[in-house]
Amino acid sequence: MIRAALFTLFAAFALPVQAIEIQEVTSPKGIDAWLVQDDSIPFVAVEFQFRGGASMDAPGKRGAVNLMTALLEEGAGPRDATAFAQAVEDLGASLSFSAGDDTVNVSLRALTETRDEAASLLAEALSQPRFDDAAVERVRAQVLAVIRSEASNPNALAAQELARQAWGDHPYGSSANGTASSVQALTRPDLVAAKNRVLARDRVVVAAAGDISSEDLGLLIDKILAGLPEQATAPLPDPVEPALTSGVTVIDWDSPQTVVSFAGPGIAIDDPDYFAAFLANHILGGGGFSSRLMEEIREKRGLTYGVGTGLSTGLYGQTWRGGMASANTTVAEAVELIRAEWARMAEGVTEDELTNAKTYLTGEYALRFDGNGRIASILAGMQLIGLPVDYIETRNDRVEAVTAEDVRRVGGELLDPDRLRFVLVGRPEGIEGDDLPLAAE
Repeated sequence: MIRAALFTLFAAFALPVQAIEIQEVTSPKGIDAWLVQDDSIPFVAVEFQFRGGASMDAPGKRGAVNLMTALLEEGAGPRDATAFAQAVEDLGASLSFSAGDDTVNVSLRALTETRDEAASLLAEALSQPRFDDAAVERVRAQVLAVIRSEASNPNALAAQELARQAWGDHPYGSSANGTASSVQALTRPDLVAAKNRVLARDRVVVAAAGDISSEDLGLLIDKILAGLPEQATAPLPDPVEPALTSGVTVIDWDSPQTVVSFAGPGIAIDDPDYFAAFLANHILGGGGFSSRLMEEIREKRGLTYGVGTGLSTGLYGQTWRGGMASANTTVAEAVELIRAEWARMAEGVTEDELTNAKTYLTGEYALRFDGNGRIASILAGMQLIGLPVDYIETRNDRVEAVTAEDVRRVGGELLDPDRLRFVLVGRPEGIEGDDLPLAAE
């Protein structure tokens, strides 16, 4: 209990951005990593991100990577699920595993005195997962419950339909959870194959923050990854452009309000114009109550409790998307206001809007580094998308360098109402869909 309490306390500490010094580390076996060393507390966080993630599902095996990842903590080597969980708990450590569209994320949090033992357990989880029948069926049931829940959630339905239209047959076009039929059909060999498609040393980026030296980190990385193959068994997904056209898709849903998801073309985070788009998004719909959409749709007209937008920057494709909900009787008006504000960004922004956005976005940046775990995750993400090691120091300068003309130009290029697709789930009045799928059950 004392170790668990210390773990929680140490995880809450954060380094100020200006104090973050990133060391570039190469392990004896050639794995690169970034490290922020902080010896003030006896705690370390290590983050592994494997490129490809759930997008590495084999044809006809959708949901395999997600299910496989969820099973990595359900027993490994000589320990079944219960014994493995107990061993981690006894060390006062934390191991976590998750699968997204772009990465499988593996996290280690441990006290200095127990990190080597925790690393041994993580190495077993990655290289010797048991995939015991009982664990597989229990976790499979959990995934199927999530899939059933999504089928009765209008927000999930809207997001899934919008993804299908944007990405088609690309993995981005379907849920990483899979379908009930695809998950039910998965076998143990499918899970082993899924592991080998994504968990390999040529696909990993590594970052750490806390009480560990560069030499010790290199040895720890090699220990954890020793049992993984040098190369994954399948190529990474191809990049894809969203196939979005203007219009509205309506999914019939018996509810007094309609859920709205919408999206247009996006921009990659390594694009030279990304920060202009980043500021444009904050002004348009990403800035909460200060955004134009909130002002026009909620504050002036009371058509929604909230509306927002965001840049969805996947490794293989990007969109500029948003969402809201409104009463069936008012949603048509709200949709037209979104279209109008989408187009108005091409006219530019005021200097006050730009200054306020910069002040907020540069001021809140330091708050993201609120613990060793967050720092390690950010460093891994930076490597994943190819940002330079000095990005943290230069990021706010890049924000400040954006001009009103940059925002106007990028808004005009990307925020094209003729490529803005809406998906509505509900029974909206005064608006008809041009692509009517079957009513949801």
